[in-house]
Amino acid sequence: MRAITILTALSVIGLMASQAQAQDAAAGEKVFAKCKACHVADEDKNKVGPSLHGVIGRTAGTHPGFKYSPAMTEAGKNGLVWNEEELTKYLHDPRGMVKGTKMAFAGLKDDADIANVIAYLEQESK
Repeated sequence: MRAITILTALSVIGLMASQAQAQDAAAGEKVFAKCKACHVADEDKNKVGPSLHGVIGRTAGTHPGFKYSPAMTEAGKNGLVWNEEELTKYLHDPRGMVKGTKMAFAGLKDDADIANVIAYLEQESK
């Protein structure tokens, strides 16, 4: 019983920490500077990579006017939709999650940076 209580407490603390991290869009904008060579978030304009404006809730590989890798298109056909959980996994290791993606970026290793970038993307998509 004691182990369950401890695990529950740790889960709640982890959830609170993740929610607190996810709320720092200003910090996320600074981290997003690493992404700006290929992506924009504040307008619906493709660059080397697809626009990330409105990416939350979008099916992977479906932004109009962008030529995705077959791997990314297939991921979308298989049901990959960009939400906080999936973006977190992808931003940790893009090429590991979608094998064959054209994205050259190796990923972000810091959980707080990823949560903040997602908060920034959510903010810019409103």
